[in-house]
Amino acid sequence: MKIGLIREWKKPADKRVALTPQQCAALVKTYPNVELVVEESPDRTFTAQEYTDAGIAVVNDVTDCDVLVGIKEVPTDKLIANKTYFFFSHTIKAQAYNRGLLQAVLEKNISLIDYEPITWENGARILGFGKWAGIVGAYNAFLTWGKKTKKFDLPAAFETNDFEKSMAQLAELDLGRARVVFTGNGRVCQGIREVLEGMKLKECSPQEFVSQPPRGAYFTQLTSWDLYHRKDGGAWDPEHFYTHHGEYCCEFDNFLPYTDILINGIYWEDDMPPLFHKENTKATNFEIQVIADITCDVEGSVPITMEATDIYNPTFGWSKSQQKQVEPYGEDTIDVMAVTNLPTEMPRNASEEFGSLFLEHILPLLVNGDKDDILKRAQITGDGKLTPAYAYLQDFVKK
Repeated sequence: MKIGLIREWKKPADKRVALTPQQCAALVKTYPNVELVVEESPDRTFTAQEYTDAGIAVVNDVTDCDVLVGIKEVPTDKLIANKTYFFFSHTIKAQAYNRGLLQAVLEKNISLIDYEPITWENGARILGFGKWAGIVGAYNAFLTWGKKTKKFDLPAAFETNDFEKSMAQLAELDLGRARVVFTGNGRVCQGIREVLEGMKLKECSPQEFVSQPPRGAYFTQLTSWDLYHRKDGGAWDPEHFYTHHGEYCCEFDNFLPYTDILINGIYWEDDMPPLFHKENTKATNFEIQVIADITCDVEGSVPITMEATDIYNPTFGWSKSQQKQVEPYGEDTIDVMAVTNLPTEMPRNASEEFGSLFLEHILPLLVNGDKDDILKRAQITGDGKLTPAYAYLQDFVKK
């Protein structure tokens, strides 16, 4: 078997990789019958020389590889027919912007294994960058807060490109009595929490947050249980909530008068009520000044997320008086950070964690056999057709 670590072609360029140089070296040592090459890239966070020093060949042509491993979607003109690909395709929810990608994958007889549905039998995801989205999103929240208040100036996370150095800078900040709410749970919120706890911010319960907050800067976490309640007054039931979103109302308005910074990492679907409505921002008791929208659904859970942004221009303003998107950091603005590819701001750290999981859990299945159907469950296409688990995408593909 020959595996190729492919270049990231999607723009803006993503600097992450599925395997670091040292992980590549470990792979070929553990699996001597596997040949591994790395496609040349000008953007990758690890240089060609680092791979060469690890004993891995860096090449310009990967057409002779059996398996091609990347991170982001592969442009259709870069897809190589009759190969097995691993990458985040963003197609399993019938995302219209990637319909052409899925059509091309089928036309070129590609076996596509998507990272997102690679799960254990209990449904827990094996791979992902959610934690690093949370870490960078939280860092960017305070970067934006510094610009908003003009109290401090942090470098962009991608300029530092190091978790420990970034955390050291955050730990030195004087946030006064800044009031921080973060929403959601899961891997994204693990990352957010790691940052807030690393900054030594005090945590309080949602009830304390609005009634008896501690002195100094502090935060609280709001899960779905804290935010959504049944309209009929029935008891909270997670299974009922995730299948009957329309029967719930959002009570985040209780926290609007007490929040300075909102870090949004909550799972959201179109039939769920948003955290607030655009017109709510006109109210005198709407105190939020900075929103780091890690979830980043345009006009979704945060209805004033009017567009997704990139790491070089991460923030826009929402004018409370004009009720429209404007330049950030004005006296009248709520400043929204809505970067879609946050983990690429700390690509070395993010790649190291992702590659470690890939090497530990995925490579053995690829080389020794997928006896528990972990890869099979995540395979979207094969033999020029959608696999049975993803046959629901057939109408989407034909449009």
